[in-house]
Amino acid sequence: MENTLGRQRLAALRLVGERCPSPGAAAAWLGCAQGQDLPGVLQSIALRTDAGDVDAVRRAFDDGSIVRSWPMRGTLHVVAAEDLAWMLPLGTPRPLAAAAQRRAGLGLAEETLDRAGEVAVEVLRGGGRRTRAEMSECWAEAGLDLTSSRAYHALSVLCQRGLLVQGPFASPPETERSGARPSTREQAFVLLDEWVPEPRRLGRDEALVEWARRFFRSHGPAGRRDFARWTGLPAADVTTAIEGARPDLAETDGLLHDPETPDRLAAADMPDELLLPGFDEFVLGYADRTQVLDAEHADRICPGNNGVFRPTVVRDGRVVGTWAWKGTGRNRRVERELF
Repeated sequence: MENTLGRQRLAALRLVGERCPSPGAAAAWLGCAQGQDLPGVLQSIALRTDAGDVDAVRRAFDDGSIVRSWPMRGTLHVVAAEDLAWMLPLGTPRPLAAAAQRRAGLGLAEETLDRAGEVAVEVLRGGGRRTRAEMSECWAEAGLDLTSSRAYHALSVLCQRGLLVQGPFASPPETERSGARPSTREQAFVLLDEWVPEPRRLGRDEALVEWARRFFRSHGPAGRRDFARWTGLPAADVTTAIEGARPDLAETDGLLHDPETPDRLAAADMPDELLLPGFDEFVLGYADRTQVLDAEHADRICPGNNGVFRPTVVRDGRVVGTWAWKGTGRNRRVERELF
């Protein structure tokens, strides 16, 4: 049976039909794309562009069009670089407060984090870039014990505070000297105010409305619970955001969406099958995933609810299985495991 809701979401998410002209435009359209799995989010962004080129997404990180940070829910996401500044004040207060006890358990006092920020500014000011390991070394030289998970938490806090951001892919010194291709497997941390010198600035209520408008246009048809879960915003902010965006949206059966979504779907050539990365917004962007995934199969894409999502096979707007690459070289192939 045709899954109209799922098909509409595929069109809204730019996975079928009209795509976005560039990785930056795709990130801006989505608002935020979940990004803790770097190879997966590179593919997710590429799938939504005209070129479908993962290398173009890497170049978009390198040229500053898109960045990766923790703008909401304390989770890594990819966003259009110019948008991060207005997202951070909305989406970071609750996660930062919720993680305070965890930071205390790791010995990350506010004084330590403040000093870590000062050191980061000292070593990065003027266009510097450092990987996580390199930042740990810089902190160690400054007398700060920030290694392993402590470094991760310190970097996430400094990013949520708007000091740092994950931008270009790192180029080890030996690579820079040889002129070889930069690393495509790890991003460097840079100063946000240098990497994004002209961010878009919005007032608080204006930013809330913009966030809701982005979400429902790119993820709709969707409901209040979906937006609340996606952003992690307090209930009052959710109300302000949705009511402010409502005049620009259409509503069908209690769900909000872009007025153009039905026409976008009608004009789309629906493929027989889509192979999506594990953390794609088609699955993770909603509070109620049963609209595109039978509840009995939820454990198949996230075994034991461990937070690691497998790549999914989508047919006619529903998740019908998982997939993985098998073999190497000429024998490399896609292996599907259908429900």
